[in-house]
Amino acid sequence: MTQHIAFIGLGNMGSPMAKNLLKKGYQVTVYDLNKEAIAALKTAGAETAGQATEAVKNADVVISMLPNGAIVKSLYTGKDGLISHLKDNVLVIDSSTIAADDARYVAKACEMKGIAMVDAPVSGGVAAAQAGTLTFICGGDPKHFDQAKPILEAMGKNIFHAGASGAGQVAKICNNMLLAIHMIGTAEALNMGVQQGLDPTVMSEIMKASSGNNWSLQVYNPYPGVMPNVPASHGYQGGFMVSLMSKDLGLSQELAAKSQSATPMGALATQLYQIHQASGSANKDFSSILEMLKND
Repeated sequence: MTQHIAFIGLGNMGSPMAKNLLKKGYQVTVYDLNKEAIAALKTAGAETAGQATEAVKNADVVISMLPNGAIVKSLYTGKDGLISHLKDNVLVIDSSTIAADDARYVAKACEMKGIAMVDAPVSGGVAAAQAGTLTFICGGDPKHFDQAKPILEAMGKNIFHAGASGAGQVAKICNNMLLAIHMIGTAEALNMGVQQGLDPTVMSEIMKASSGNNWSLQVYNPYPGVMPNVPASHGYQGGFMVSLMSKDLGLSQELAAKSQSATPMGALATQLYQIHQASGSANKDFSSILEMLKND
């Protein structure tokens, strides 16, 4: 019997994730505040709903991909939240990147209603979401993770169980802090090389074959024109927005304060992305940090 999945949140990541579920034969009902996003998924074969509560009415699995913890908590546990509308034996998978405590709060609320929940934030960006090669970093009960894994494999390539509820979020926040740091370092190095007359493509190839090699150089080069299919070569449009990176870095510093972890590079990255966001670049891809360096 085909599982019926409700997918809520059709942004740059959510839309291709939902499309990959359709390609794998799942019955998918979608909801988003953006009517154009809903229409695009309807064209791809999804059923549509006018409200989130309507989307989950017959769902065996609910997947959410939302901007922040406040929205996730409101969706599931707020006034007329989804938890009170879910049928028995539903599995909830939240792929938003939120604070670990927010994930644990929603998981506890689900548990009290007898509902299984896994926090499963993703890594890999829009290209991986489109290709179905995302990395899912999961927290939750092992048996709930086992339930979720076949569904996540329809959207991703690497599926990890990091630990109990909230562990997926901790691992994702650590990862994104490192991502911001090496993106800034990559942008700094390329910008300095170009200002000294080097070709950014040649410089990128040199660093990729040397000790400075990293993910940003390999698949997400921040210098325009070096890679054809990344946001940097399309006016920094699409991809992972500066506002979301700034939010994730803020979460990293909250986590660092709570665990008394020393994260001086993470703190500096947080400040730089906050400055970049405040300069009017909130909706650009996070690789646009190179623009701030060039302007300076």
